[in-house]
Amino acid sequence: MPYDNQRAYDRLVFELSSPGRLAFSLPESDVPVEPALNALPAKYRRATPAALPEVSELDVVRHYSRLSQMNYGVDTHFYPLGSCTMKYNPKINEDAARIAGFARLHPLAPEAAAQGALQLMYDLGKMLAEIAGMDAVSLQPAAGAQGELAGVLMIRAYHEARGEKRTKVLIPDSAHGTNPASTALAGYEVIEVKSDAEGQVDLADLERHLGPDVAAFMITVPNTLGNFEPRVMEIAERCHAHGVQVYMDGANLNAILGITRPGDLGFDVCHFNLHKTFTTPHGGGGPGAGPVGIKSHLEPFLPAPVVAKKDDGYFLDWKRPQSIGKLQAFWGNFGMHVRAYTYIRTMGADGLRAVSDNAVLNANYVMKRLEAYYDVAAPGPCMHECVLSARKQKKLGVTAMDVAKRLLDLGFYAPSTYFPLIVEEALMIEPTETESKETLDAFCEAMIRIAREAETDSRGIHEAPVTTPVRRLDQTKAAREPNLRWRPRS
Repeated sequence: MPYDNQRAYDRLVFELSSPGRLAFSLPESDVPVEPALNALPAKYRRATPAALPEVSELDVVRHYSRLSQMNYGVDTHFYPLGSCTMKYNPKINEDAARIAGFARLHPLAPEAAAQGALQLMYDLGKMLAEIAGMDAVSLQPAAGAQGELAGVLMIRAYHEARGEKRTKVLIPDSAHGTNPASTALAGYEVIEVKSDAEGQVDLADLERHLGPDVAAFMITVPNTLGNFEPRVMEIAERCHAHGVQVYMDGANLNAILGITRPGDLGFDVCHFNLHKTFTTPHGGGGPGAGPVGIKSHLEPFLPAPVVAKKDDGYFLDWKRPQSIGKLQAFWGNFGMHVRAYTYIRTMGADGLRAVSDNAVLNANYVMKRLEAYYDVAAPGPCMHECVLSARKQKKLGVTAMDVAKRLLDLGFYAPSTYFPLIVEEALMIEPTETESKETLDAFCEAMIRIAREAETDSRGIHEAPVTTPVRRLDQTKAAREPNLRWRPRS
C-alpha cells in the first residue's frame, strides 16, 4: 500500500507503531535488574511488558509536530475567549524562567542555597500586594480556583477565631462557576444574589440575605458582563456592617491595573490569576498560579509556610499557629512566579496602567463595531470585555454555538459562549490589550459576515466547521461518557 501522508496526519501514535522500531539508542544498563525487580512485591509487577508504541525518533517528532499544528493557540491565532484573558506571553518571561538557577533548583533545596528564588517570591508577593492594595500575599495556590479556596478558608478561620459560627456565602448570579464550587468545598452554603436589569448586584436582594450567619460575599470586579460595579464601595460597606468579609474574584483584574485597587474599594481578599493578568502561560505551558492577597486582619491565617525576610536573608516561616495549613506539596508553581515577576518588572507601573487602558479601549472598539449586528447584553461602555447576544440570530435559526463554529472556518477562535448564564445566547469577547486594530477589524468583519449570512443563507453556518481536523462533536456525550483509551481494532 502506498504511503499516505494525510492518513499519517490523522493516525494515532499507536497506529504508527512497527515492531522492533526504537526512538532511542542507549548503552546496555550496568545496573543488575533482578535485585531491583525482586524488591517490588510480585503483585505490583507486570506479567508482560506494557503495550507501548514502537516508533522512531522521526515518527515521534513528525507526529507531535502535526498535532501541535492542529490546535489553536495565542502564538498563532487571535483568541478572544471572554473572562480568560488569553493575552500574548512575552518570550522574555520564558527566557527568565529557564535561567539555570531557577529552572534547575530543587524545591527542597536548603534556604541558604535558594536565596535568589526566595527573594524573587518575597518581592513578587510585595508587588502583587501593592498592585491590589492588599497587606500580604500567598503565592502557594496553584490556580485561581485554589486561590479562591484559600481565601475562603482564611475567612472561615477568621470567623472561627472570633467565636462566630457563620454558614453561608453570598454570590451573584453572574459569578464564575468556580466561586460556588470553591465555597462549597470550604463547607459553606451558597446563596445566590440576583442581578438587576443592568447586570449589577441587586442591592435590595443583597440586603435581604445579609445577616450574622453570612461569612462572605464573593463578587467579580469588573463583573462577568464586562461592566464595573458602580456601587462596589457601598456593597462593601453594607457587608462590613454585618461582619461579612468581601472577596473579589480577580479573574478580570486586567481591566483595572493602575486604575484602582481592590483593597481601596473595600475588599478583604482578592486572588490573582497569573496566567491571565500577568502573562504566564495557560494550559500545557503552565501549570497555573493563583496567588491570594489579604488585608492585615487575615494575615495570621495565611497558608504556611510564608516567605519572610530577616537581616541575613530570606526564609520559610513555618511558625504560624493559626495558619490554614499547606495547600500543596511545595511553595507554589515557581516557574509561573518567575514569569509574572519578569512581566511586572518589564512593564513597570506606567506600563501596567497602559495594559488596562488598552484592554478597555479594544473591548469598547469591538463592541461599537458589532452593536448594529448583535444585541449588547448590558449598557456600555464596557470594561475589558464585552458581552453580546445572538438572540436576534437565534430567531433566524442561528445560535451562539453556530456563530462560534463558523468563526473557526474564518480563521478565528471563538469567544466564550453561553456565559454569563444570565445572558441568552451569550457571546463574551475579550480582545485583550495585545491585539492590534488590524486584527480586531478582521475579527469584527468575520462576525459581521456571519450576521449577514444568518439573514441571507445560513447553510454554511450550520455546516461549519469544515476546515478543522474534526467537525462538530457531541459535547454532552463526551462529557458524560468520555472515551479516553485507544484500543486496537480486533
